Amino acid sequence: MELVKATENDIPLIQDLARRSWENAYAEILSAEQMEYMLGTMYSTEEIAGHLQHPHYHYYLIKDGESNSFEGFIGYENAYEDQTTKLHRIYLVPESKGKGFGKKALAFLADKTLEAGDGRIILNVNKFNAARQFYESQGYRIYDEGVFDIGNGFVMDDYLMEFIIHEQ
Repeated sequence: MELVKATENDIPLIQDLARRSWENAYAEILSAEQMEYMLGTMYSTEEIAGHLQHPHYHYYLIKDGESNSFEGFIGYENAYEDQTTKLHRIYLVPESKGKGFGKKALAFLADKTLEAGDGRIILNVNKFNAARQFYESQGYRIYDEGVFDIGNGFVMDDYLMEFIIHEQ
């Protein structure tokens, strides 16, 4: 597995990987309308381009070295809070799950978090998303929960999770 720093040229690929992943991960959690709304706003070309312009926000494509194909991506923001990196996005296409890509991407994130001078990683995960168990298996723990208004009458009902790197 290889992590490749994404550029603005990769926005269509990120959008395609997000859609493929979301259609699998959220099919039974979100309505089709909410999924389309969220993909349209959170993964618009303007939104991702804005992230790529931000000095602390990074996207990396997850590439399978054997098949030479892109299997997902990770998007995170260093210095989101004091000493804290926020994992905004990590998604894998369904056919690549269970191959260790997620574990390796989280290890990569921990290294990048330490390089940036942060010691904590936080993330939001939908309360009904099976990814929560994956995060817990990697040492993340729930520290809070919240319901977030994302517009258009939709909300995100999430657990807030954290990983303290210096405890490892």
